[in-house]
Amino acid sequence: MAIAKPTILFEDEAIIVCVKPSGIASQSAKSFQPDMTDILRQHIVSNSGKKGEPYIGVIHRLDQPVGGVMVYAKTPAAAAFLSKQTANHSMCKKYYAVLLGNMPDTQGTLTDFLLKDGKSNTSSVVPESTKDAKKAVLDYKILETISHDGIESTSAKTDLSLADITLHTGRHHQIRVQFANAGCPLLDDNKYNKKQTKRMATLGLFSYSLTFIHPLTKKEVSFECAPDYAPFTWFQTIY
Repeated sequence: MAIAKPTILFEDEAIIVCVKPSGIASQSAKSFQPDMTDILRQHIVSNSGKKGEPYIGVIHRLDQPVGGVMVYAKTPAAAAFLSKQTANHSMCKKYYAVLLGNMPDTQGTLTDFLLKDGKSNTSSVVPESTKDAKKAVLDYKILETISHDGIESTSAKTDLSLADITLHTGRHHQIRVQFANAGCPLLDDNKYNKKQTKRMATLGLFSYSLTFIHPLTKKEVSFECAPDYAPFTWFQTIY
């Protein structure tokens, strides 16, 4: 099976910053389809000519239907350095999300406590006192709202809102759960919006910006990429 050529935003001896396409797993998945670690290893082998399997350290993840900017480590030392930043939430991650409906405020902060259910691979908003619940915080700003035909079978027109999100914690399905709980689920996310018939393999979510401290230079670096697939193309004049 041919492995797709990755979109590389930056690469040196310590890290690879790339754009994960929607529909590809961030790391080894229980399927015969290549994931990003396979793709990046093949990229390194093809460009270096070295034999043996290159090291690829997974630092963070994006859900398979979600595309966006990711960083992978090329050495164990770089992986340890970057993983500390994800653990203490100092790695800044920004997303665009297409929401069904209108938020009550055009900008604000969502703070909830989430509990993951490993059996169903879902998370839910629960009271703070719930055992094993984890605090989830994000900031959002609504950039534009439009009406679009035929999104849901219940209405001819549906308001879609494009949100710019800064993630302060990295919980399981955090953005998806928090906006669904706020009454504005993500477009095409029928895991958290059973009323919507899924139309696309993608979700209305894209990680467009990633900022972190480089493991070698110890300087802050930032990388961005605009989404290039629907439903974001409906808002493309914003970028």
